[in-house]
Amino acid sequence: MEKIGKILFTKEDIEKRIKELGEEISLDYKDKDLILACVLKGAVYFTVDLTRNIKIPFILDFISILSYGSSKNNQGIVRITKDLDINILGKDVLIIEDIVDTGLTLSYLIRNLQTRNPRSIKVCTLLDCPGRRIIDIEVDYKGFEIPNYYVIGYGLDYKEKYRNLPFIAILEEF
Repeated sequence: MEKIGKILFTKEDIEKRIKELGEEISLDYKDKDLILACVLKGAVYFTVDLTRNIKIPFILDFISILSYGSSKNNQGIVRITKDLDINILGKDVLIIEDIVDTGLTLSYLIRNLQTRNPRSIKVCTLLDCPGRRIIDIEVDYKGFEIPNYYVIGYGLDYKEKYRNLPFIAILEEF
């Protein structure tokens, strides 16, 4: 059985940081052909709020990736289950993730998207957990850095539950 543990980031903390990220992205991508690639399902909450804070034109698309292994122990086997609908050739792609931990899934996604010849690919994540990194991944925009905790809320789940929490908390099992 699991329970909600310590709250790491409140709704207000998240809103404030997302506003800052939106301003930064708006400045960096001014006069560029921006495509936001939201990684389903976890990044949906983050992406929706982030888009409300980006003040330049962009295209929003979605991609879904299945990582094989248990929800806590990704074994690095990845496949795309829902691809982008638009052509990214010559475009500036910003991948929107909920959390970057091992880097295995994101590394696969970046390599896949690079074969489509975009002008650029960068990464924006709500949470960065460098303590779990197996593959060195550059995160261009990050909301918060966290230690090696299993976290839930604000899109992050445990067995598809807890995504709807308005805050981010540590999952405790007992």
